[in-house]
Amino acid sequence: MSDATTQAPVSGGQQKISKIHETIIRIAGNSQDGIQAIGGFLARLAGRSEQDVMTFMTIPSTISGGPSIFQVRIGSGEVLSAGDEADMLLCFYQHSYEDHISSLKLGGIVLYDSDHVTPKPEWQDNYRHVGVSISSLTVEAIGGTGRDKGKNIYSLGLLAKIFDLNVEKLTMLVTERFTGKDPSVVQNALACFNAGYNHSLDNLLKTYQFYASEKLDRHQVVMNGNEALGYGLIAAGVRFGAGYPITPWSDIMELLRRELPKYGGMFIQCEDEIASISMALGGSYAGRVAVTGSSGPGISLKTEALGWAVMAEMPLVIVDVQRGGPSTGMPTSIEQSDLNIVCFGGHGDSPRVVIAPSSVEDCFHTAIEAVNVARKYSTPVIILTDQAIATRIEAFEEPNLEKLCQDISPDLAPVSDHKPYDLTANDGVTRHIAPGTRVASGKYPIVTGLEHDELGHPTGSSKLHTAMTAKRRNKLRKLALELPMPKTYGPNEGQILLVSWGSSQGPIREAVDRARSVGEAISGLHIKYINPLPNGLDEIFKGFRHIFVVELNDEGLYGYGQLAGVLRARYCDARIRGINKSDGLPWKVKEILERARTLASGK
Repeated sequence: MSDATTQAPVSGGQQKISKIHETIIRIAGNSQDGIQAIGGFLARLAGRSEQDVMTFMTIPSTISGGPSIFQVRIGSGEVLSAGDEADMLLCFYQHSYEDHISSLKLGGIVLYDSDHVTPKPEWQDNYRHVGVSISSLTVEAIGGTGRDKGKNIYSLGLLAKIFDLNVEKLTMLVTERFTGKDPSVVQNALACFNAGYNHSLDNLLKTYQFYASEKLDRHQVVMNGNEALGYGLIAAGVRFGAGYPITPWSDIMELLRRELPKYGGMFIQCEDEIASISMALGGSYAGRVAVTGSSGPGISLKTEALGWAVMAEMPLVIVDVQRGGPSTGMPTSIEQSDLNIVCFGGHGDSPRVVIAPSSVEDCFHTAIEAVNVARKYSTPVIILTDQAIATRIEAFEEPNLEKLCQDISPDLAPVSDHKPYDLTANDGVTRHIAPGTRVASGKYPIVTGLEHDELGHPTGSSKLHTAMTAKRRNKLRKLALELPMPKTYGPNEGQILLVSWGSSQGPIREAVDRARSVGEAISGLHIKYINPLPNGLDEIFKGFRHIFVVELNDEGLYGYGQLAGVLRARYCDARIRGINKSDGLPWKVKEILERARTLASGK
């Protein structure tokens, strides 16, 4: 366990209690075992206990299910990543045990279902094995029919005992989870939990207790990235959306279908991706920014209509929750390989805004920011998130909704005259009026995907096409001037600068902390605004000998990934190189540091 320091004997001279600052628990089984539920309960308990938490999970992409894991890292202080090595492995099957024992740090605890797992003698000396007949004892607690559905809650009771977790809050969470079902379901769940909690663990040398949280009196919310993004869109004033199901975007779609009607809005499931973005564009044309979304394959299908949005200068928010590709690829794995398509996908010169949130909390605030940028600049904005952020659970301070929620209803007040694509406007930004707005001059604008004049009427004029192309480009240059400059994590000069985007921010910061603690001159830089880039990054790069862009995508033909390619094209700087991988898993801190040291040494 991390920072296990104080040990106090329990009365009777049996187990000892060890005080810890944090722990990492990996739960391994099959997808139908409800292991995500165990991790979810632990994460939400951490949030309600004012602790920090971050999770990571893998699930099979096949309908029949298969091996799955859920890893949760709980700490009394700041938690930046899901962790490299686990302190405890809870495993339900032999394959769970054999496949994941390597993820456990030496001396860690293996808590296993002795009905299905036989420990290997060669691993007995390296890890502390604690066997419990979880399946059989679950049958004793609630009867044979609930064995497979109850052993996860029984295991939750075991973990509550081992880590001295708040039983009252856990009981409340379990009750809330099954509220609305038959009362017997809640009763069986609580019976399983209590049976696990009361099970004797004499073969465990000690139990654990967290130090008091460093974030006392902080009102926290606990959710995953998809939930945070969905609620952020609602807070931003979005009241219409359209989409088509695809993993891992579907959770956002389902949340908006459920929640938008409560605020007078609606979300439509369309027949395909093309219809989805087209319908969302219709919603935006009606005067209020709408949303659509997908993952890689669906984004490919949306690109033609995205070009229409650029040409018509229509505000729209598009969510891309990246997954492993190409094609249908690895639907439940992590990858950051959609950057090129969201920045450059489509035909013609079609500039659009791309913003990549870095955490669950950032998903909420980025959703609001994306809506506001889309409105201000009359442009499509793509929120580029990924499967790691989408499914992981974090606790963060409750947003001030009274301050953040906004109404973006259209203003239908009459105007004397209106040219949406006015080339003489000082800021060069298009201003649309909602259909139905009275124009006193009688000259009503139109919207088209054809090149157009200032009123939107189609034109074949080469002069107008040149002017309108520059207009669509220059408003993004104007946005770049307003973007906040990212701050270096660590000193502004040194040997190595680790550049991150998206979900890799946390592991990068932890890598910097670990490296600097042993005297290495390593700093980090996180880039949130992908297109346009904020101005001045070259001034930051000047302070470092090596610039490594850490990405979850392939190193490509020339040894660097997609953001690194954008940065090299922008700054023509050969020091910018890539640290890449495409195994479908998040970065481990030790992976980043090992790769950075090797590259910097010239090996």
